[in-house]
Amino acid sequence: MRIVLGVEYDGTFYCGWQSQPSACGVQDILEKAISNIAGHSIRVHAAGRTDTGVHALMQVVHFDTATIRPENAWVRGVNTFLPKTVRVVWTKLVTDDFHARFCAQIRRYQYLLVNHPVAPALLASKAGWYHLPLQLELMQSAAQYLIGEHDFSAFRASECQAKSPIRTMYEASIQQHQRRFIFKFSANAFLQHQVRNMLGALIYVGNGKYPPEFIRDLLEQRDRKLSPPTFSASGLYLTGVEYDAQWCLPSQEQEIGII
Repeated sequence: MRIVLGVEYDGTFYCGWQSQPSACGVQDILEKAISNIAGHSIRVHAAGRTDTGVHALMQVVHFDTATIRPENAWVRGVNTFLPKTVRVVWTKLVTDDFHARFCAQIRRYQYLLVNHPVAPALLASKAGWYHLPLQLELMQSAAQYLIGEHDFSAFRASECQAKSPIRTMYEASIQQHQRRFIFKFSANAFLQHQVRNMLGALIYVGNGKYPPEFIRDLLEQRDRKLSPPTFSASGLYLTGVEYDAQWCLPSQEQEIGII
């Protein structure tokens, strides 16, 4: 049978989602915990990979097992074998034609940025930081160029293994709460480092170095070398994955809080 889990994690101390030979990935930690409950080796498949230091408020994964357990065993039972920085929050039994990655229709990310001359101490690993004043209206105007289907080569990591740089962006919005900004992005899929690279470019617009049209130009030029540096992973959160209603999965989107 195929089981789906909703998972949240603090990515601070992990080398990203994907399993690594050193077992430092969130996937490694989760697979070991599930295997303890299932009684056999488990391989999980996720909706998407997150980089080192990136957090998840709602990652969606699935795995196969013939082991019959009460539903709460896949939540509370698995959680007893997980560190406090990783938690299963819900579970759902699905048919074998569901796939956490290939059935996903929309991925959602949010980024929490502290805009203050002094870096935050309590949010050191939970938020990004930029020291110069940022203008919200300029960044909001620039973000609109990201919406729609584009070649996002200018925001793609050099080691990205995706077959195509074409992605469809459904949302690129920015909100300000005093000295904190929340950037929201949703798309059918994301390239490696895409969100952090887009953020770096938006900040260069927000600080007045470039006009909003800079984002349009980068998209047209399709050259990563012309784009600003990749921004910190600390404030980035995978906040949800959207699937067709036929799967009857629990709510798959969360919101980051403002501290």
